[in-house]
Order: sequence, then structure tokens, then C-alpha cells
Amino acid sequence: MQEELKAFDQRLRVMERMVERLNAKAGEGALTLGRKRARNEMNLVDALRKLLQNKTLSVTEITEQVQKIGYKTTSPNFRTIVNQTLINNPAFKRVARGRYTVKAGGAAKPTTRSRAAKARRKKKK
Repeated sequence: MQEELKAFDQRLRVMERMVERLNAKAGEGALTLGRKRARNEMNLVDALRKLLQNKTLSVTEITEQVQKIGYKTTSPNFRTIVNQTLINNPAFKRVARGRYTVKAGGAAKPTTRSRAAKARRKKKK
């Protein structure tokens, strides 16, 4: 019984040290949970414009094809994100239920990010 108690006490000390390390890292902001955000060459709107130029596709087809052309995502509900982007962005036109294309002149307008946003991104790297 004494040996079991010693072994249990030793395991408890090891766990306490692990908790202390985790708490120290959490205070520094080093401990992160969740998935890593995907980085892309172009934003989603530009990728959708490129894909839908002279085409009309369904949201499901768009979701699949935009990933095939290289847009990276870790979202478990990427189809919903694509759908909301198509609905809320004036560059896209709803042709029929669930089918979208680029509005006339919409393909030629790439979105630009502000200099401040670019500077913030560089600082994070």
C-alpha cells in the first residue's frame, strides 16, 4: 500500500508540473488551441471572380472548384462561407436559385488591401 501511495504521489507531482508549465505558456500567449489559419495568394472574392469569369455555377460546384484552383481553407463549413460571400458581395450576380456568375465588369476589379493591413500582416510574420 505504501508503494502504491508513493507512485501515486509521484504521478501527482508530475501532473502538477505539467499544469504549471501550461499555465506559464498560456500567460505568454504561446499555447494555442484550434486549427491553423490557411494563407492564400488571393482573397476569396478574387478567387471567386477568377473562377466565375464567363461561367455560371452552383454554390457546391464553386466550392469544389475554387479549392481545386488552389484556394486553401480549414473551415468545416466552407460552402456556407462561399455562399455568404456570393450573396453579400456586389461583384456577383444570382442567375437562378443557388447559381451565380460575375456581374458585367465585376471580373476586372481586383480588391486591394490597405497599406496598413499589409503592414500589420508583415509584422505578424
